[in-house]
Amino acid sequence: MDARFNMFENELAGRFFKRFANSAQVIHQSPLPPATQELVSLRASQINGCGWCIDMHTKEAVAAGETAVRLNLVAAWRESTVFTEAERAALALAEEGTRLADAYQGVSDETWARVREHYDDDQIAALVCLVSLINAANRLAVIVHQRGGSYQPGAFAAATS
Repeated sequence: MDARFNMFENELAGRFFKRFANSAQVIHQSPLPPATQELVSLRASQINGCGWCIDMHTKEAVAAGETAVRLNLVAAWRESTVFTEAERAALALAEEGTRLADAYQGVSDETWARVREHYDDDQIAALVCLVSLINAANRLAVIVHQRGGSYQPGAFAAATS
């Protein structure tokens, strides 16, 4: 199935994506570890069923040296031994921040406390912004049926430079 609408060829969408990508650069340049950024983006994208973003973040993670074992276990991070406690806290925040409608309180106090144990204020700001941004990206791609499979590592960085 083809995408419903080509967001990459539309002038208004193009202007929006330029600004969207620039906001992503703030997060990419933050002190939040790049591996954590990719794992969080991948997990939120899995939950939201965004093939485009799963494709992008899996390939970017591999290009940055992430292992297949860790990438294959992101969906089952609670039942695996390959993630640090800090990464587990970030993945919990990603899940709860993505599934806001599933819990009246959103992110639990327990998860927030675990995040505070492992990250400083700048890293937390980046993490919260990242969860928000990847959820927005997922919605954009899912709404127009942007399919995964064709992404090439580095394409996002090239588009923002």
